[in-house]
Amino acid sequence: MTELTLRTLDGQSRPMDDEAIDRLGSQLRGTVVRPQSPEYEEVRQVWNAMIDRRPGLIVQCAGAADVLACVRFARKHRLLTSVRGAGHNIAGSSVCDGGLMIDLTPMKSVRVDPTNRTARVEPGVTLGEFDKEAQAFGLATPLGINSTTGVAGLTLGGGFGWLSRRYGMTIDNLVAADVVTAAGELMHASEQEHPELFWAIRGGGGNFGIVTSFEFRLHAVGPDVLAGLIVHPFEGAGDLLRRYRDFAANSPDDLSCWVVLRKAPPLPFLPPEVHGKEVVVFALCHAGDPAEGQKAIEPLMALGQPVGTHVDIMPYTAWQSAFDPLLTPGARNYWKSHNFTELDDEAIDLTVRYAGQLPTPQCEIFIGQIGGATKRVAADAMAYPHRDADFVMNVHTRWDDPAEDQRCIAWAREFFNAAAPHATGGVYVNFITEDEERVAAAYGGNYDRLADIKRRYDPENLFRLNQNIPGKAAA
Repeated sequence: MTELTLRTLDGQSRPMDDEAIDRLGSQLRGTVVRPQSPEYEEVRQVWNAMIDRRPGLIVQCAGAADVLACVRFARKHRLLTSVRGAGHNIAGSSVCDGGLMIDLTPMKSVRVDPTNRTARVEPGVTLGEFDKEAQAFGLATPLGINSTTGVAGLTLGGGFGWLSRRYGMTIDNLVAADVVTAAGELMHASEQEHPELFWAIRGGGGNFGIVTSFEFRLHAVGPDVLAGLIVHPFEGAGDLLRRYRDFAANSPDDLSCWVVLRKAPPLPFLPPEVHGKEVVVFALCHAGDPAEGQKAIEPLMALGQPVGTHVDIMPYTAWQSAFDPLLTPGARNYWKSHNFTELDDEAIDLTVRYAGQLPTPQCEIFIGQIGGATKRVAADAMAYPHRDADFVMNVHTRWDDPAEDQRCIAWAREFFNAAAPHATGGVYVNFITEDEERVAAAYGGNYDRLADIKRRYDPENLFRLNQNIPGKAAA
């Protein structure tokens, strides 16, 4: 009889013989993956190549019953446990060293109800997979901007994207969820059932359980939208961003326009002499009538002298995957992020200065415009509190060679520190890297309530490999 050694919650090693693991396997429709299994190396990999951890055991779940069995197994043996959705999280918290990884990627069901405009979505689904199902009926819900991102992690952290100014955060459109708690129970959480749990999972990350099904509200979007890129030369970037700031302050909710500062990729609509040079990119999407969109973007089109423009009516699913080539798995990634209520002159000047010092051609600074409907929800209505933010900035550092780690990370941290006095102090939890201690900043005035709920639903902190909220000690 062979043995595996699994890491426990208290950091000890626990021998686990084949019989115990076989018993677990007999309860599953899914697959048990051991370190010696041929698929192990592939299954443990995640999007960010800086994450290189080796779980002691991986279970690829086929449904909620498998998740229940895994949680009960982890609870019984007090195992260190991580939970993987699509594996896109920057901090790589879905992969543990030595413990049990509960892998939800096989759970791919999307069921759209076009009459009631809702969708039930399992946690292994990516944004692109969800969008394709919903767009078959001309429907969508606010998600992110990269089609390979997982719906589960995005939603649990809050979620925002091209549709958020019109329809709110992803969590503003979450109707209900099925949650496996640390006690090994399946609960249906909504405004009517287990409302405190429902409040917490809308922005509180994976702290409170494993969601096995999300129910979303859908909206009429597409199948075609007005979207695209306007690319400007980097010279005069500061003046251009000031004029963008004025435009953004008066743009309608149907329109989202993000700013990306980076070296130009070899896009076919850009002249070859621009490739590899620093540029300012306006990325826009209009969620309503394309004719209205054309009018709304006229002031934006009149800003400066672009070196290339590609704005057209296109399938919403095509625009949702437009940035995928810049965000492929396998590179090393490090992020720093701030929220802003406004982009003051000093913040713009700092952004331009550091965008002129990008450490690698894959690095970028993006400024995501939110506001609109995202601000019309009270800060304490759900766990996500940053309803004052009009912009979210992500310093996205990306490179391939491990020898570049120190230089790339130092650039991101230096810019982040310089920009801090101009930001709100808050941060979007999904943008926090593993070396940051900013969980309290991510939740602001909602933190204490989250800690109370954590103590109720997960008193032993089984779900700790996340942007963790330790439960408050009982009085």
